[in-house]
Amino acid sequence: MAKAKGLYKRGNTWWISYADPDGKIRRESSHSKQYKEAQALLIVRKKDVQEGKEPIPIKRMGNHSFRELAEPYLVWAERQKSFESKKYLVQKLVKEFGNCPLRRFTTRLIEEFQTSLLSKGRKPATANRYLATIKHMFTKAVEWDMVEEEAAKRVNRVKHLPENNRRLRYLSHEEAEALVNACLPHLRPIVITALNTGMRKGEILSLEWEKHVDLRHGFITLDITKNGERREIPINQTLRQALQGIVRRLDSPYVFVDGEGQRYLDIKRSFHSALKKVGIKDFTFHDLRHTFASQLVMKGVDITTIKELLGHKTLTMTLRYAHLAPGHKVNAVELLDGNVQMKSSAQLVHNPAISS
Repeated sequence: MAKAKGLYKRGNTWWISYADPDGKIRRESSHSKQYKEAQALLIVRKKDVQEGKEPIPIKRMGNHSFRELAEPYLVWAERQKSFESKKYLVQKLVKEFGNCPLRRFTTRLIEEFQTSLLSKGRKPATANRYLATIKHMFTKAVEWDMVEEEAAKRVNRVKHLPENNRRLRYLSHEEAEALVNACLPHLRPIVITALNTGMRKGEILSLEWEKHVDLRHGFITLDITKNGERREIPINQTLRQALQGIVRRLDSPYVFVDGEGQRYLDIKRSFHSALKKVGIKDFTFHDLRHTFASQLVMKGVDITTIKELLGHKTLTMTLRYAHLAPGHKVNAVELLDGNVQMKSSAQLVHNPAISS
């Protein structure tokens, strides 16, 4: 069935558009998932226009604030894999824009927010994550009739900042050892897990004993990873000792929990305290993942194996670590030593059979 002009979908809901008596384009939600119901509404509106009647006013949207949008958005986001990180970003945005009406969001307002983040030392990548969250929230606000489409268009005009994805910060063996020793008891096994598996923070804090950790066979299994694939990570002796030292609680399935059996949602404060204690600067928890990969490369582990351990979807993502093995080309050609033996000058005897 061909779709009639003036009918379109936003999400699962059908909308209509038509010109009012003054020639202005009106858009209206049918509040229905049924095409026929939207088609019937469009016929009614066009008839009103033809008869010179003023169409029934489109439902006026309330003057909702950003805080009022955040509440249903977080409820919706609970179904997403990235809920914890999204929740953190939304909560920070509420502190920034809480009572600001959605209709008052402008391109300039968002760009000033970007500038503010950079002036506070935040990375462009961080500013871009905030921007992506704001844009998606406004997309949902339009779907939920909380703001006019024009407000979302203003927000979407803001461009993402260029990112320098070549940053690679990792710890030396001595720095890693000092950091582990500086950690509080609850943080130490978390950091050891990161250094010995290369897992992301969210993956580590979500670990469950029964679901993911197999100490008997020596594997951590992640069924749903960032790239959507299953990943198996061997448990070495250092990590085994750290995990065996954790008192397993019967009232929680999680590996890393606080004194009340609740899993840690973040360990940013204690991690920063440990870094400060040993004087490590310009370092984030995610850099422990870089440290894992970098140390493996420098110990001669091949890039393909590291790719599988990190759960990278493409080899290109892992190749950023390749330059850390300055001797790998030398070692490679040294493998050919002995293939062709050169005779000494004493062994080079004139062959009378070969003459001019």
